[in-house]
Amino acid sequence: MNTPTIECKNITMRFGTQTNETSALRGVNLVAHEGELILLMGPSGSGKTTLISIIGGLLQQTSGECLILNTPLNTLPDKEKTIFRGKNIGFLFQYFTLVPTLNPLENVAIPLILNGVNRDQAFEEARKILQSMDLGARLYNKIDTLSGGEQQRVAAARAFIHRPRIILCDEPTSFLDHERGKQVMELLRSIKKETNCTLIVVTHDPRILPFADTILEIEDGYIKQQSTPTIQPDKPTT
Repeated sequence: MNTPTIECKNITMRFGTQTNETSALRGVNLVAHEGELILLMGPSGSGKTTLISIIGGLLQQTSGECLILNTPLNTLPDKEKTIFRGKNIGFLFQYFTLVPTLNPLENVAIPLILNGVNRDQAFEEARKILQSMDLGARLYNKIDTLSGGEQQRVAAARAFIHRPRIILCDEPTSFLDHERGKQVMELLRSIKKETNCTLIVVTHDPRILPFADTILEIEDGYIKQQSTPTIQPDKPTT
């Protein structure tokens, strides 16, 4: 099998002080490869978001090793870590983190511009991907005039427009109805097929289980179970 894109070895994460300490992760091991879509499931407070935040270099684990593309990301100096993330990792978090002073087109173009793409080309690519997500009529609207589902789709477009090798998603379908959620997952699946990227998706949404290659169940800071979906998603319409 190819070299892992993500390799977590005995990851622990503790918050608080010695007298009032909480363990979010208690020795997590996780391996992901190119072209793999992993769903990470578990109850609230089980450590799902903490784990993908460590994988993405947003949190520093208490102990253990986390290799991203064979690089110990959380040991890099801040500037190098930022450059590495910007090139290799796409983020889609539950609360969007869109820039409110920019319109959808500008928000989605940001990762391309930061990676040195010409502005005109970046805006054209952003326009294409937003149109593919039925947002062509909302390109220049203010972010706060968009519905929650529309903002989620803008955030999704921004996460993978630069074709990162790893995409980390936290509840990407939480604000979407069935059809829109399916649309986002089909787009993620097509990008995975096209770029051979690795996706890790935190979710409570049973509707997207069939899209997974691997399902990991986490509870109380441990990965308890690994499985594969028993049914396949509907084929995307043409």
